[in-house]
Amino acid sequence: MGRRTRTTTHRGRTGKAPTLDPVTEIDANIDALVPAWLNLPDIAEMLDVEVTRVRQLVKEGQLIAVRRGENRALHVPAAFIDGDKVVKGLAGTLTLLRDDGFTDEEMLEWLFTPDETLPGTPAQALSENRGTEVKRRAQALAV
Repeated sequence: MGRRTRTTTHRGRTGKAPTLDPVTEIDANIDALVPAWLNLPDIAEMLDVEVTRVRQLVKEGQLIAVRRGENRALHVPAAFIDGDKVVKGLAGTLTLLRDDGFTDEEMLEWLFTPDETLPGTPAQALSENRGTEVKRRAQALAV
């Protein structure tokens, strides 16, 4: 099955964003921003679900998975998992960013780039249960 794309804007720029393939490949700069990664089997074990359920979370847009490493295995930022669940507020934040035209790569960059107004990164703020602040900033990007 071919990849379907739609034209979107990210802060006014026109580009193509994948709509069917929930997996992205990342560049070294974004890979370096994320302090730790988990592969899908590890996440499945943490969440006490089958790996297919983790893949479903990625497909539904509740998690971002990227191909990395020598074998190009799927990985999710460790900051997206809190013990035995997905970090509260992550799915809503990802939806807001997607609606603003962000690609998966741009979302990862935004989530893991320090924001002095939070302080820390949006990903850290989500893990500290400060999702409302993060969502406010994500909504402000759409303006």
